[in-house]
Amino acid sequence: MDRHLQWGVLGTSTIAKNAVIPAIQQSERGEVLAIASRSKEKAEALANELDIARAYGSYDELIADPDIEAVYIPLPNHMHKEWTIKAAQAGKHVLCEKPAALNSEEAAEMIEVCQQHGVLFAEAIMYRYHPKHRRVQEIIASGEIGTVRALHGNFTCNTADDKDNVRFKREMGGGSLFDLGVYPISAARMYLGQEPEAVTVHALFSEEHDGVDMMASGLVEFPNSVALTFDCGMWASGRAEMEILGTDGRIELPKVFGWENSDIPPQIIVHTDSVSREERVSVSNSYVLQVETFAAAVLEGKELPFSPQNTIQNMRVIDACLESARTRQRVQL
Repeated sequence: MDRHLQWGVLGTSTIAKNAVIPAIQQSERGEVLAIASRSKEKAEALANELDIARAYGSYDELIADPDIEAVYIPLPNHMHKEWTIKAAQAGKHVLCEKPAALNSEEAAEMIEVCQQHGVLFAEAIMYRYHPKHRRVQEIIASGEIGTVRALHGNFTCNTADDKDNVRFKREMGGGSLFDLGVYPISAARMYLGQEPEAVTVHALFSEEHDGVDMMASGLVEFPNSVALTFDCGMWASGRAEMEILGTDGRIELPKVFGWENSDIPPQIIVHTDSVSREERVSVSNSYVLQVETFAAAVLEGKELPFSPQNTIQNMRVIDACLESARTRQRVQL
């Protein structure tokens, strides 16, 4: 019988309750042993609801539990650095919700501490673990759509009426670039296997929402004159799509960043001059695949597919996007 990775969860957020805790419980190699909240009552209530053995009234108590091997951190963005470092210093491996930090310097510091203490760090950008993205890379490499000329990505939703949402608090790391822009930007980097050279971004900073960027549209310049155009927003009609345009065809990815459960089969649509076809790679839960991959890295020493350095590089692009949006200038990386 394979050994299970013993998880602790710092916080009772919606994504923890609805997505990541169920994913760990559905996985073959994970067990949620404990959950913590600053409210013991909230921790106990969710522990009872989700059948979690231990509930703590502080994050420090959970980190001090010697049976916990790994922690999942779904806390507001401004708390990621503090609790990643504390967890690492306690010898716990860390899966930290995206964005990893408020900037690339924070991310680098977090990762350095994890490395010093011999623990693994992974940023929880769950969609990347679905096999359809490897298939997209295979199609690009095959030359079927020719030379890649451009990419476009979007991720929008309308939650603007939820004024108490932590995503609308500037000091807590709110804003659409942090919350949603990370998806098309990381996808373009993944598909191209390259790092951007410069960005130009225009954003709507809303005074109704503590001055965070509620909508952003950008141009991300890659080597070889290839560019990603993207938009992301939390005050717009919802969609989540990617398109990769080549000289001889294009790849269309509808609902690209979703949960990808049985109700929405993953789809890759390839258009060339001669034919259009749809591929369905598998029906898989990206959250389960993410925690399975993390468990394999901890328990078996397998290499993580997305390195800590990848996290730092992605944060550098987000940093540049925010700088560009605020200064209304092109920013080189």
